[in-house]
Amino acid sequence: MAFFEFNDRLEAIMSKAYIYRVIRTTTYLLYSLHCNACLFYWGSAHQGLGSTKWVYDGVGNSYIRCYYFAVKTLITIGGLPDPTTLFEIIFQGVNYFVGVFAFSIMIGQMRDVVGAATAGQTYYRACMDSTVKYMTSYRIPRHVQNRVKTWYDYTWQSQGMLDEQELLVQLPDKMRLDIAVDVNYSIVSKVALFQGCDRQMIFDMLKRLKSVVYLPGDYVCKKGEIGREMYIIKAGEVQVVGGPDGKTVFVTLRAGSVFGEISLLAVGGGNRRTANVVAHGFANLFILDKKDLAEILVHYPESQKLLRKKAKKMLTKDKKPDDKGEGKDTAQVIPPRPETPKLFKAALQVTEKSGIKGTFAVLKETYKSSTSLVPSTSSPMPPPSPVHRRSPVPPKPLDDEDDMVAETTDSSMLIRLSPTPHGDEILSVELQTGEDQPAQTEGEAEPKK
Repeated sequence: MAFFEFNDRLEAIMSKAYIYRVIRTTTYLLYSLHCNACLFYWGSAHQGLGSTKWVYDGVGNSYIRCYYFAVKTLITIGGLPDPTTLFEIIFQGVNYFVGVFAFSIMIGQMRDVVGAATAGQTYYRACMDSTVKYMTSYRIPRHVQNRVKTWYDYTWQSQGMLDEQELLVQLPDKMRLDIAVDVNYSIVSKVALFQGCDRQMIFDMLKRLKSVVYLPGDYVCKKGEIGREMYIIKAGEVQVVGGPDGKTVFVTLRAGSVFGEISLLAVGGGNRRTANVVAHGFANLFILDKKDLAEILVHYPESQKLLRKKAKKMLTKDKKPDDKGEGKDTAQVIPPRPETPKLFKAALQVTEKSGIKGTFAVLKETYKSSTSLVPSTSSPMPPPSPVHRRSPVPPKPLDDEDDMVAETTDSSMLIRLSPTPHGDEILSVELQTGEDQPAQTEGEAEPKK
C-alpha cells in the first residue's frame, strides 16, 4: 500500500502527472517481461539446457535471449519453436494466455493515460470544430469565422481552457474563494474605486468575477447602451474613443483600471454608457454583473455609500464647466422665446399695406413706445408683456359657429379665420367702406394646415 500511496502523492505535486503515468505503465510492462524471461530460463534449466529445440540452448547471453523469448511470447508475435514435452506445452499455453490479457490491459491503460493528458486539447478541438461547422452551415462571412477561430486559439493558449467557471464550479465555496484570492486579489485591490471598501466585500466580489477575452478592435461597450456590467482590466489595454469619426482616442486604460462603474451604480439618474471603449490588442477583462454587485452590496451598506460617492465624484470630474453652467439653467429658468405665429405675421402685413391702424397696429405701436421709454441698464431686462385690450365693440353674430372673427375698434376692418372641410384654415381680411356695406376683400392669407 505504501507504493500506491507514494504514486498518488507524487502525481498530486507534479504539474504534468501524465508523464509519470506513462513512465510507470511502461515500467510495469518491462517488469512483466523480465519475470517471464526468468521463468523461461528456469523452465529451460529444469528440462535441460539445449535438450530440445524449445528450451534455451545455453549459447550467448542468457538474459538477453530469454528476454527476447518473453517478448515474443507475451506480445504474441509468433515464430517460436513448437513445444515437444508436456511441461513445455503447459508452460507455453500459460504464457500465451497471460500475455493476451496482460498486454491488452497495459495497452488500454496507456491509452487512458494519453487520453487524459490530451482531454483538454480534445475538448477544445471538439468545441472549435462544432463552431466552425455551425458557421459554415449558416454561411457566416469569412472574416467573422476567422475572428472566432482567433478567439479560440488565443483563449486556449493564454488560459489553457475556454471557461474558468467550469473548473471552479466543482469546488467547495471556501476553496473557490482561496483560489480567487490568490489569482485575482492582487489586481482588484489596486483598483481605486474599491480602496477603502470592506475587505470581505471584495472577497465576495472576487467569486463573482468572470474572465472574458476581447480581440483587437472589439467594442467592449458602446455609448448609449444599457450598462449591466463593470469591467476590470486583467491584462492588455483598452481605448476610450469618440469624436465625429468615432476614432479619436481620448484615453488609454491599462491593467488594473476599471470602467463602466458609473452606469453600473446608476449615478446621475441613468445607466447608459457614456463612451465607446475598444480593445487595443488582445485584452483579458474581468466582468462584474450588476445583479451580482447589487446582491453583494446589500450586506455592506457602508461600502455601497462609499462606492456611490466615488462614482459621483468621477462623473462630476468628467463633466465640462460649460455643461454645468448653461445646460440646466438655460433649459429650465429662461426658456427659448417662441416663434411668432404665421397667422399673426400675415395679419400685421395686411394691416400695414392697407394703411389702417387697427388693433394689431395699435398693439405694435404700444409695444414700440413702451420699449423706447424703458431706460437702458447694464444688466439685460426681459421685455414687458404686451397688454391685450378687449375691443369695446362686440363682434357681430356669425352664421357659422366654427369661424373665428376679430374686428378693429373703429369697425373699419374685419378679420375672419374659417376652417375648411379638408382640415385647413383660411385667413381673410374685409374692409368696411360704409356703415353696413363691406368692401371687397383686400387680401387673403395662404391656407394653414
